[in-house]
Amino acid sequence: MVRFLMFVALTVGGAIGWWIGDYGGIWTALIGSTVGSLVGVYVAYRLTRDYL
Repeated sequence: MVRFLMFVALTVGGAIGWWIGDYGGIWTALIGSTVGSLVGVYVAYRLTRDYL
């Protein structure tokens, strides 16, 4: 369950980061996707650690 939630958070965070970074070009979108993925994994980790 923990890995599944991290995978979902990674996907959603990366998509949101790409969408936000797309306004600045391809490199900004790539960096935004990376940052969004890392934030998503961190949030999923904290949620699973605190509530599951």
